[in-house]
Amino acid sequence: MGEAASVYPLSAVQTVALHAQGLAAPPRQTPMPMQEAIYNQVEQLGCVQIDTLQMVHRSQYLALWSRLGSYAARDFDRLVYEPEERRLFEYWAHAASIIPLKAYRYYLPSMLWRKQAVDTWNLRQLSQGGNEGLVQAAYTRIQNEGALRAADFEKPAGKGGTWWDWKPAKRALEHLYDTGELMIAGRKNFQRVYDLRERVLPGWVDQSIPSQEEAQRYFVEQAALALGICRPEQLATYFYMKQTPVKPILQSFLAEGVLRSIRALLADGQEYEMIIHQRNLPFLEQAVDGALSPGRTTFLSPFDNLFWAQGRDLQLWNFRKAIEAYTPAPKRVYGYFCLPILHRQRLVGRFDPKLERKEKRLRLKALYLEPGIQPVEELVAGVASAMRDFLAFHQAHDLVIERSQPEEFGEKLLAAL
Repeated sequence: MGEAASVYPLSAVQTVALHAQGLAAPPRQTPMPMQEAIYNQVEQLGCVQIDTLQMVHRSQYLALWSRLGSYAARDFDRLVYEPEERRLFEYWAHAASIIPLKAYRYYLPSMLWRKQAVDTWNLRQLSQGGNEGLVQAAYTRIQNEGALRAADFEKPAGKGGTWWDWKPAKRALEHLYDTGELMIAGRKNFQRVYDLRERVLPGWVDQSIPSQEEAQRYFVEQAALALGICRPEQLATYFYMKQTPVKPILQSFLAEGVLRSIRALLADGQEYEMIIHQRNLPFLEQAVDGALSPGRTTFLSPFDNLFWAQGRDLQLWNFRKAIEAYTPAPKRVYGYFCLPILHRQRLVGRFDPKLERKEKRLRLKALYLEPGIQPVEELVAGVASAMRDFLAFHQAHDLVIERSQPEEFGEKLLAAL
């Protein structure tokens, strides 16, 4: 199918999006993936988002499980925090993220901007409390004593407030982290352990500072590769970029042939302009010809990279991804931390899990299929296979389903397990 005169079908768009995200291949039949496979998956995605919620494994671990199946989380951690094995680092990308160190230099302009700024949020809060000197004091203490957590600094008198009412030392540490002067050397009970950049950053990492334009071009191209195919305005949302600088970069890439503009049908039946990287064009043609088709059934974190292109859950799958952890319980539609269910190339349902760690039990407080999806044998078998691996990944032996919609789906799933 020639790109110039064709309107590509929705199924091909879905396939390319899933393939680029590492979500198209059937579950592996090989042994547990080792560090290289874990690293390669993070590199393919550009980064994975860190989140604090742990109804099951935290989001950064779920994102890799969705693509690799069960793996040793400690292997992932070593790539981030073990000095001799460090190839990933923590910084701001799509929110707080884990990022390949080979991309470190492209984050330097952002660090420098934060260092030169005089009115960042953390500095403003420190200034209002008369704690401007804490930034240098925190840096000096870590310089002299070694890596420290915020908890290692004394808390001021009085009660703490909301989540964002951090003690001043935490704000000072976060400012130094934002500017790149401190890095995250490790985690202790999930608390950040801060240390000097020169004691964390491996010597092999390229620290040459790119121009702002070079860095922006890098992020736009990486977004195009990771998304597979997207609407033009979605290139900016993958790395939380502003639309204004992205527009001329997009036009430049189109003129150079790095990116291509095509037409495709989306879930609403309408035709739209879509952007695809030239390296992903062969996969689009394979998807049209049937040579490439999704074969994976898995579960996705609500913070998964697949949803980072704003609106694509509805545009590509007519599925509304919901994060209701921050919604008051009476107003929730599905549940606290629902994981979408991907079956081949469709998002077919979701469930609200809670891992009861001491009992080694996974409890589904609610299990849903999307309207029009029937619990046929092939779907149930795929979800059951994924659930077995999900249970194993969490070292859980039992599954309890409190509520299923339709009820038949939960019954069939338990029977299949």
